[in-house]
Amino acid sequence: MELTINGTSRTVSPDVQTIEQLLESLQLAGKRVIVEWNERILQKEEHGTTVIGNGDTLEIVHFVGGG
Repeated sequence: MELTINGTSRTVSPDVQTIEQLLESLQLAGKRVIVEWNERILQKEEHGTTVIGNGDTLEIVHFVGGG
């Protein structure tokens, strides 16, 4: 499946069907992230139920702590 993630075209496994699974595949599971899916900002509770499809566009921002 082809997705655009943060402006870059990426191929992901067809086994990845939800935002939650996508975050796991990108090693972002459990991290503080904001996900915009097809120009809609998702609540964290929606990550497990939002089904992604070929051609979807996502912006994923994750927060990095530091000093």
